[in-house]
This record gives sequence, C-alpha cells and structure tokens, in this order.
Amino acid sequence: MSAASASSLMPMQAQILESVIAGDVLVEPNYAVVIELAVALLLGIAVIWLTPTLPAPLSNAILERKGTIDKYMGDAILAFWNAPLDDAVHQINACEAALDMLDCIEALNREREREAKESGKAFLPLNVGVGLNTGTCVVGNMGSDLRFDYSVLGDTVNLASRLEGQSKAYGFPILNASATALAAKDKFAIVEVDFIAVKGRTEPEVVYAVAGRADMARSENFQQLRQLMVDILASYRARDWHRALEAIQRARSLEGADRFATVMDLYEARISAFRVEPPGEGWNGVAVLLRK
Repeated sequence: MSAASASSLMPMQAQILESVIAGDVLVEPNYAVVIELAVALLLGIAVIWLTPTLPAPLSNAILERKGTIDKYMGDAILAFWNAPLDDAVHQINACEAALDMLDCIEALNREREREAKESGKAFLPLNVGVGLNTGTCVVGNMGSDLRFDYSVLGDTVNLASRLEGQSKAYGFPILNASATALAAKDKFAIVEVDFIAVKGRTEPEVVYAVAGRADMARSENFQQLRQLMVDILASYRARDWHRALEAIQRARSLEGADRFATVMDLYEARISAFRVEPPGEGWNGVAVLLRK
C-alpha cells in the first residue's frame, strides 16, 4: 500500500492495518473467536440506497466511532464493535455512532426538503431504525480458502435485528437491548419502553430507547418524561389500567411529549384491548411479538 493511500485511512482502519501487519489480527480462513460485542443493525426504506450521498456518511459514522462494518444487506448495514481491535467502551461507541447516523439523516432530509421545494416536487423524508445489542458472538473469518469474510454470528446479532424491526412501533429510531442500555445509561438519554419476547427467542428482553445524548439526559424535561414512563410501565404491568392512563395524560401535557407520542399511543391501545379481554393469570407484562 502506498503512503498516499495509507494516509487516507481513518485512524481505526490504520490501527487494524498495523495489527494485520504485526500479526495481531489473523487473516486466515475459518479463524473465529467467541467474544463480547456490541452489535448494531441499521435499516432504512429502500429509497435510501437510491440516494448516492447516504451510504458513505453512515459508514463513516460507524468507522469514526471505532466500529467494524460487517456487510451491506440491501438497505441495511450490519456493524459491530470490540473486534478486531479491543474497545473497552464499545457499547458507548455503538450508541454514539447510532446518534451520529441520525444526525446524518436529519441533515440529508433538510437538504432534500430544500431541493424538493425549489423543484416543486413532493418531499419524502428518509427514515431509519437502529437496533443495538451487546453479548457473546462468534466473530472471525467465515468461509473457505477460496473466499471468506470477516463477519459476526450469534443470537446477539439476531436480537439486534429484531429490535431494529420494532423501532417504528415505539417512535424511537434507536432501540437498545438491556445489556447495551445498562452499560451506556450514564452517557445518554435512555428510557425503558417495553418488556418483549421476540420471535425465535424464549427469554423476554427489556427494551430501551436512546432519545439523545447526555445534555438531553440532564434536562429536567426529559427526566420528568422518563419518570412518567417508569410510572406508566409499573402501572401497566400491575394491571392498574386507570393509573397507567393517568400517567400517560400527565406525560402528554409536558413539553417535548411528542417524542413519546407513539409509545404512549401503543400503551393506550394495549390497555383498551386488555379492558375488553384481560390478560391471563400468568401474565407478567411481557408483550409477545409474532413478527420479525
């Protein structure tokens, strides 16, 4: 590799190249290890990939936060952290990258809206969802001596995919599984939104949304809304429908409640259904999701 091309690498890419040259990162086929990783799946509507300016900034957001891009799958990106190089704060970097990607989308939507107005065309915003999870995975060079990819496999990846698929239902673009959320809770505005059992898994998972960075987390408004979400969930799981609806109404009256509107609509709909047909005796608040 020439000095010019090497100098164009991002710091993370340069570190990986140096590790390969030093022999610290193996490039042999069928070499894999089991390790804890933070995994992210980003998915957008198909029109995203018809926008040539989008994949590059989203990819850069991952790489600049020490992430590894596994693959592009249609309109999705699979990425992970903590391999091939160790990253002691991989959960935090994954959350930062997810928020950086939303910033990219927001900037692109502003530009596209301006262009649409100038041309007299309808503006269709781009939307994405991100699922984040942390856990044990198999990561390494998967394939044969003819062709192999540095990739990641495991249930941790599958759950990240399931969470991404549910992001629209809660109105928050970034959803975290509990392991990622608990590791990053002091650095971001994170709020619990549900307790779910996804298709293909027997163990339920507490789901959190990443609403913003530390400045939002410190704001009195967000803290009030997060506490009301705690009240809503506690009342809902205790089958106290009336008290849950009261907490929802209090939350709706606060400034910034529009960020929580979709998840509050969700619980109002569930409560309405349970008033007609109450859950069984063994119900513990888990929402069973039948679709991926």
